[in-house]
Amino acid sequence: MTHATRRPRFGGWGRKSTGLPREAWVLIVVNVLAALGYGVISPVLPVFARTFGVSISAVTFAITVFSVMRLCCAPPTGLLVQRLGERPIYVSGLLIVAVSTAACAFAQNYWQLLIFRAIGGIGSTMFFIAALGLLIRISPPEARGRIAGLFATSFLVGLVGGPLVGSLTASFGLRAPFWIYGLAMLITAIAVSYSLRRSTLGAPAEQVQSTVTLRDALRHNAYRSALVSSFATGWSVFGLRIAVVPLFVSDVLDRGPRMTGLALAVFSVGNVLVVLPSGYLSDRIGRRALLIGGLFAAGVTTIWLGASSSVPIFLVAACLSGAASGVFASPQQAAVADILGTAARAGTAVAMFQMVADLGAIVGSFAVAEIAEHVGFGWGFAISGIILLAAAIRWVFAPETQVAGKTAPQPA
Repeated sequence: MTHATRRPRFGGWGRKSTGLPREAWVLIVVNVLAALGYGVISPVLPVFARTFGVSISAVTFAITVFSVMRLCCAPPTGLLVQRLGERPIYVSGLLIVAVSTAACAFAQNYWQLLIFRAIGGIGSTMFFIAALGLLIRISPPEARGRIAGLFATSFLVGLVGGPLVGSLTASFGLRAPFWIYGLAMLITAIAVSYSLRRSTLGAPAEQVQSTVTLRDALRHNAYRSALVSSFATGWSVFGLRIAVVPLFVSDVLDRGPRMTGLALAVFSVGNVLVVLPSGYLSDRIGRRALLIGGLFAAGVTTIWLGASSSVPIFLVAACLSGAASGVFASPQQAAVADILGTAARAGTAVAMFQMVADLGAIVGSFAVAEIAEHVGFGWGFAISGIILLAAAIRWVFAPETQVAGKTAPQPA
């Protein structure tokens, strides 16, 4: 597989942060707003769904239907991005999420909530694939880890504040956070539309040469390893952390939505402290070592979470688990960028990377919920940790994708 060597004229690609493309900074800034809205509803969504008198499995499905729609809509979204460009798909996706999330506040029964969440999943996959494909194309080889770290940090900054705001607004009723999320998405859509209205990145795909296909990417051992670790990330972050941790706090630790918000915020704080330095470090020493170490540490701390019997111990384990996730988050995205190169628009290879994460979220949430309901929460956390450890072992047998600005290895 070959990579384009000509740099597109989107702005300077200097080695300093001030030389990063303007579009990258736009995505980083608005990502904070998107994450803030997401974090606002995450502590209250399981509790809100439970008010309709449904089981734990039904509660988790109300959460994972979001990922189900993302999984189903990823392939057509990749084609739409190639035909219409990143900007219109990104803005349209944000608007869909804004409207559907605000509509959740009017849900009168479980099935209405489920439908609104499903529609939100369609919008989510639209703006996520567009943003990820855009970042991959505009990231210079020597700064891919740094840009991935900045993008992840911007999302995590929103997640830190989001759960805290969500738990506070829950005092005004469980429906209030959905209004806040919808407003955050609306502001984000307006900001993106205005800031990128004259960007050449919105040009049709015919003006962008792409030499990378899904078949090309799958020839790389490192890409296949990235798919495994992406699946593990979806399982542990969305399938376990978002869907089951709130129930663990409620049922096992016997605490309310505010403690759930604090716990999710602690996860994010651990991420924020590590993810940006990890991105910088991956540009200097490579991706592989950080991926192996981070995935291994995340597996161990996830098992520890399920064994926690008190709030202080749980919060310490949550912070360490978040930090471990931050170690491998930036190198994982940077490794995919190494393989796809700057010529790739958000096509099938990018969509597949996102799809396996959503698949992990779907399978993980159902599996952990069933295990928690029939065997116990501890076993659910333990199996999730083993999934992360398996992903670490997979990277042991993968090649390095980038060291000191070098390009990705040949297919293996």
